[in-house]
Amino acid sequence: MWRRKIKAMTSNKQPGINLNNIIAEVFEEISRSRDQFVPDIGLRELGVVNRVSAGIAMVSGLPGTGFEELLQFPHNLYGIAFDLNEDEIGVVLLGRDDQLQAGDVVKRTHRVADIPVGDDLIGRVIDPMGNAMDDKGPVTSVRRFPIERPAPAIMSREAVNEPLQTGIKVIDTIIPIGRGQRELILGDRQTGKTAIAIDTILNQKDKNVLCVYCAIGQRTASVAKVISELTAQGAMDYTVVVVTEGNSPPGMQYITPYAATSVAEYFMEQGRDVLIVYDDLTHHARAYRELSLLLRRPPGREAFPGDIFYIHSRLLERSTHLNDANGGGSLTALPIIETEAQDISAYIPTNLISITDGQIYLSPKLFELGLLPAVDMGKSVSRVGGKAQLKAYRKVSGNLKLAYAQSEELQTFARFGTRLDDHTKQVIAHGRRIRQLFKQPEMQPVPVPEQLIVLLALTHGLFDQVPLEHIGTAELAVRKQASQLPAATVHGIFASEPLTQQDEQTIVALANEALQPWLKGDETISDVLQVTP
Repeated sequence: MWRRKIKAMTSNKQPGINLNNIIAEVFEEISRSRDQFVPDIGLRELGVVNRVSAGIAMVSGLPGTGFEELLQFPHNLYGIAFDLNEDEIGVVLLGRDDQLQAGDVVKRTHRVADIPVGDDLIGRVIDPMGNAMDDKGPVTSVRRFPIERPAPAIMSREAVNEPLQTGIKVIDTIIPIGRGQRELILGDRQTGKTAIAIDTILNQKDKNVLCVYCAIGQRTASVAKVISELTAQGAMDYTVVVVTEGNSPPGMQYITPYAATSVAEYFMEQGRDVLIVYDDLTHHARAYRELSLLLRRPPGREAFPGDIFYIHSRLLERSTHLNDANGGGSLTALPIIETEAQDISAYIPTNLISITDGQIYLSPKLFELGLLPAVDMGKSVSRVGGKAQLKAYRKVSGNLKLAYAQSEELQTFARFGTRLDDHTKQVIAHGRRIRQLFKQPEMQPVPVPEQLIVLLALTHGLFDQVPLEHIGTAELAVRKQASQLPAATVHGIFASEPLTQQDEQTIVALANEALQPWLKGDETISDVLQVTP
């Protein structure tokens, strides 16, 4: 710099320029710069890559590295320290390793893996590192959360007592889900597991519930289809999508659900209600098994490592309902798991069944019969139960489940050619109508008042006189009557007040009016209004 300054001043060949003054001025500036210079001297730990395998790197020369510390490799590649041995470190790579080779230098970052969080993420599609995967530009959020965070303490939690309506009749009635609950969705492939989760997200519109959809190792076409459906239905206005594709490294698939949970926890700690969907934890477990075997950890049952239960339990324990002192927010989890040959007693399904607060089992047999959603009411359960259900449902849910179970049992005996009496035939016919009325098209959630008017009509036997082939048309006619419910009745339903006898009579009368074209015999409306106390 000072050489350029001398050349500029001497080339101007004006009289009166003193070269000595110029040199003195330049040396004064050099002295000033020297005095102000502060050398950046410090110790840095540099390691060396010993060998690289599929998604794994073994590194030596970093004795101070902490567990799960983020390490930096060349070409802007990062990894997480997983195995801390005496001689070398096993690192899970968070990116493609095709440019990494033995001998490359590794640096410590002195931090753990984190992800940007904030309101700016709503409506965005990101990867587990917070990089944008849509065409809306880079993520600009300045606040970051570690992907691994401790679960809230027991004393910070509140009991699950507020319902999360899915809009799916069979779930809201028989297997209710509460805000802060963890409800497992399991079944064989192609039985509608993701459809139930997406319908639940769609039903949260205008209900002050934010949603996080976490796709773990899914096919790109499947993820694109889900995002397209959410966008078309306006659900992206309150949804964050965290994605790792099927061809992503196993390390990225492993951290995806933890990163998505950190995004959801930010909103929960702001006092908001959040729904997170893990689709699905089967791919997550397989990715972790792959990493563990490459790191030469001892395999256990089905070649999974011994801590496979722990990685899922510490993930799902982060879903809870906080008490008022901690903001009162909630995080409801819907983990999805895939079974093989209807074996719900396999290793990973049994682990997750024991961790979660209930399960929704989808039966391939019901799916083949076209009874969608194919929820098996006998194998599905909600351990929270009616505590997180609107009180108006409690009058009908227990009776329906019992009536359906009796019908299923009698149908089993009927297969042997047993001669049935009239009462038994009525029980079987009633069960078939219960199953038919629980059928529901995809992406068509049913509001609470419409569900209740259908369910009360069903429990009062109004649909028993409708031919089975006309059940769908009759149901639509009954649902239209929900718009005529008194405002006080609707308010009481959403305020979780029990139905009074007068409310029940009003609802049944509206249903009876809608079903008049299908009713047979001399039954009158006064007979229908006989309410069991």
